[in-house]
Amino acid sequence: MEHVTLSQLLVATGGRAVDFDSTSVGFDSIALDSRNIRPGNLFWAVEGEHHDGHAFVASAFDNGAAAAVVRDDSASNFRGPVITVPDTLQALWDFAKSYREEREALIVGVTGSFGKTTTRALIHAILNEQFAGMQSPRNFNNQFGVPLSLLEIEDDDEFAVLEFGASAVGEIRELAELAAPEIGIITGIGPAHLCGFGSEQRILAAKSELLESLPSNGLAILAGDDSRLRQLAGQVVCRTILVGEGPQNDIRATHVNVGRDWLSFRVDSDEFGLHVIGRHYLSAALCAVAVGREVGIDSKRIAAGLESFITPPGRCQLRSIGPWTVIDDTYNSNPASMQAALNVLRDWRTVGRKLLVVGDMLELGDRSAAYHRQLGADAAAAGVDFLLAYGQQAEQVIGGAAEEGVNKYRMAECEDFDAMLAVLNCWLEPGDVILVKGSRGMRMERVIERLQQRVAWKTESPPLRAVA
Repeated sequence: MEHVTLSQLLVATGGRAVDFDSTSVGFDSIALDSRNIRPGNLFWAVEGEHHDGHAFVASAFDNGAAAAVVRDDSASNFRGPVITVPDTLQALWDFAKSYREEREALIVGVTGSFGKTTTRALIHAILNEQFAGMQSPRNFNNQFGVPLSLLEIEDDDEFAVLEFGASAVGEIRELAELAAPEIGIITGIGPAHLCGFGSEQRILAAKSELLESLPSNGLAILAGDDSRLRQLAGQVVCRTILVGEGPQNDIRATHVNVGRDWLSFRVDSDEFGLHVIGRHYLSAALCAVAVGREVGIDSKRIAAGLESFITPPGRCQLRSIGPWTVIDDTYNSNPASMQAALNVLRDWRTVGRKLLVVGDMLELGDRSAAYHRQLGADAAAAGVDFLLAYGQQAEQVIGGAAEEGVNKYRMAECEDFDAMLAVLNCWLEPGDVILVKGSRGMRMERVIERLQQRVAWKTESPPLRAVA
């Protein structure tokens, strides 16, 4: 964040300064988490789903915060300089909007049911070959993350690639109005956050809110192999580019080749490739190519950007852990991304066995049981040798696989995490290929951590010696 004075902050938020010595005081960084405060930072107390930041203002001051933004009715509770506002979240949005309007960076907005983070990172990798810019930190894509992302833009940034997420209709419209993107991308539509949306049709309506925010001279980029997204092309006021493999697309991938850790394809006469596992990265790469071409980057630099891309942690990331090959797809899960990961495991060439360790796919509403039963059937179709299901829907996963003929002695359902690990420890053999995946709330990355600990323990343990 560029340096902001107290006076600028007060104008943007309509706030009131309490216990400040001077209005010339300024800030170079803000934080919503008191644990992330560094000396001189501004702490912004907001009320989240699980915690109210006002309970941590004292901790923020202890950690060196120069000041805090708090609600009007709580100002007397704190010792230290504070800025009081009626609503701290609204004030954060007002501040971010004012800050964004003073900077000229091209804003690229990315949304979709899956692939948002990968697409955002790929676009950044390409644009960064020729221009200075930033991308959303981690998955800062909600009512807190998007304003914080906007506040990360520097004066000399020429672009910013932002991720927009939502769990209900109307949320993306508000985020897009705040960020004012000039290029909008929808990566795909699938069953995710159904508890909030209720149906895929409502998901489509929610994601299309990004396109409604684009100016008439803006650009919409859509995954054109999805007929539902193609239909949106005629409903937006700006130009649209479709990307995909079908002949209806404006940017079409041909000569697609999927290797163990390499995906290559051709667009027109240009050759591109990136270090990933799985064909499902293709659509994200095409969206990034479309953005690169739109802003005038030549093919060689686009290719260099794609090749420099590093898979974000937990997103179909290949790991070698001891004697095992692990496909770490633990960041999140929904039916569409699960099928993509299963396709990777299905096509994996190995002399070893294929193990699937899967946690529940959350927020699927009334259709959760059906989706998990289908997951089991899909695992069987992918040729999984051993299936370990963890969570409240584990029974459905195992049931779906059993219906497709998977041997019951090669499957296990576990509602307890430690019990699941115990089963996995018994099954593992050198040379196994293990796909680990589940929704964020299932914290399946713990499986990866335990595998690493097991290898470290075996490496560090001294050999057993006979006792005379």
